Amino acid sequence: MKAGVLALQGDFREHARAFADAGATPVEVRTPEHLVDVDCLAIPGGESTTISRLARAYGLVEPIRERARAGMPILGTCAGLITLAERVIGGEPLFGLLDVTVRRNAYGRQVDSFEVDLDVEGIDHPVRGVFIRAPRVEEVGQGVRVLASHEGAPVVVAQGSVVAAAFHPELVGETGLHRYVLGLVAGR
Repeated sequence: MKAGVLALQGDFREHARAFADAGATPVEVRTPEHLVDVDCLAIPGGESTTISRLARAYGLVEPIRERARAGMPILGTCAGLITLAERVIGGEPLFGLLDVTVRRNAYGRQVDSFEVDLDVEGIDHPVRGVFIRAPRVEEVGQGVRVLASHEGAPVVVAQGSVVAAAFHPELVGETGLHRYVLGLVAGR
């Protein structure tokens, strides 16, 4: 199975490693042509404004939207969640594939970073979440399932085959969400 990783900016290498550890063949996606052959896609953490600017510049926005609407599973972490959201407080939406409102950098500055183990629906072990200048999901639409919460706020959400987390599991070698998304591919 080929697992794409949007490789424009951010921690895409860590996502590629997580997919490889989960048994998939990672493919770095930088152009619409790279996107054609992948079975799923991870949108990494990083700087959402930069990822958005580069995705537009490389003509990736519509192809990613089209593949998602056709059922391709997508995983977004941290900045990836921001790019997937329909509404962004303090920023502009990019892909608009998740009926959520997110607030950028809501968990504080870099010095406020923390790690926590989370129970995520559909994953049989605690998922280690690394929160670094993380977005907060402020509101979820009716079609969105909350798969995990932390201190009352949703931190993993899913709508159809789009899954997003407010944190970085990939930074600590956590593959639970990557395996979850690969399972969505297998179930199609």
